[in-house]
Amino acid sequence: MHFKTVALIGRHQDSGLVGPLRAMIATLQQAGCSILVEAETAHHTRLTEFGQASYEQIGETADLAVVMGGDGTMLGAGRMLAPYRVPLIGINHGRLGFITDIPLHNATDALSRVIKGHYDIEERMLLEGRIVRDGQTLFSSLALNDVVINRAGRGGMIELRVELDGSFMYSQRSDGLIISTPTGSTAYAMSANGPIVHPRLNSMLLVPVAPQTLSHRPILIPDNGLLSITLATLGRVESGASVHFDMQTWSDSLPGDRIDVRRASSTIRLIHPTGYSFFSTLRQKLQWNRMPQLSEDSE
Repeated sequence: MHFKTVALIGRHQDSGLVGPLRAMIATLQQAGCSILVEAETAHHTRLTEFGQASYEQIGETADLAVVMGGDGTMLGAGRMLAPYRVPLIGINHGRLGFITDIPLHNATDALSRVIKGHYDIEERMLLEGRIVRDGQTLFSSLALNDVVINRAGRGGMIELRVELDGSFMYSQRSDGLIISTPTGSTAYAMSANGPIVHPRLNSMLLVPVAPQTLSHRPILIPDNGLLSITLATLGRVESGASVHFDMQTWSDSLPGDRIDVRRASSTIRLIHPTGYSFFSTLRQKLQWNRMPQLSEDSE
């Protein structure tokens, strides 16, 4: 794979973004690459002397997209570019960064190695979800991390009826339900005590949020089925819900609405410099490699 045209996408709200972007541009120009800067990124960073492009134009013309920011920036760029199969490389200019896994101080060196062909590529699955009311689709979207159903506002618990391919799984009273990809297992699902799922597994993960019954546990299901979750009326209270597709929210779900979730036909292609290890990322981000410090009293 040759990267003749490279697009740069940044979390333009971040301060200190211009310098690192210019350093990467210099590296790419030295390698003979043509440069595109995503239009909003160019506007807010004033990097307007280079070619500016919409996501659609990036999808149609770029051979590689470099995403600088946190995982949220990668989620947005990934959803927009997935239909075009443009590979992405993530530079961490945020906090934790599981999918923007290249540290900022190593960005130009890593990018140079990738341009020279020293990289690995992996496919990450997406979820495709829709909200259905009386047979009509009200909203639909893609999600790289998760589709999350939460109780709305200050209301009490919501009741959800969960089916897989038309087969009844369970009804659950809780604050919500997370339907996660393996990629999203290190996001909200992990905070709700879900397991970490290796990204090569073909699966969807269901994690309840504060369930009324503690026997409701996270469960891994095949990724080739249709998951249907119906929002039920809980007692006499007409409890509504919000549905989140990564960072996109539909906040007007009512009892009787159905949320359908399945694996999307599109995937996201992530580029890593040669030597990338998912387990190394976990050790670093979750500090598995740090030994607990003993106090003087315990010695």
